Amino acid sequence: MSDERGHLPQPDPREERFIVDKSLLTEDQLIGLAEEYCTRYHGLNDTEYPMAERSRVLAAINTGDLVVWFDPLENTAGLGAPE
Repeated sequence: MSDERGHLPQPDPREERFIVDKSLLTEDQLIGLAEEYCTRYHGLNDTEYPMAERSRVLAAINTGDLVVWFDPLENTAGLGAPE
């Protein structure tokens, strides 16, 4: 019997999502990500004013409570909690 654990393919690190330093993004890009985050998590139908949270989301980005993730496989960026 052979040990199969040593022969498992390793994930390609170039395909893993990573944190983007917020200083590399423009203010407009950060605002766009914050607005997308508000509409995705609050939904256009769940609350009457989903953008009311935008300033709190931007503050969370500035404090590091939310970070910008980039997914190279999907070629998308979004906000999320740091890991």
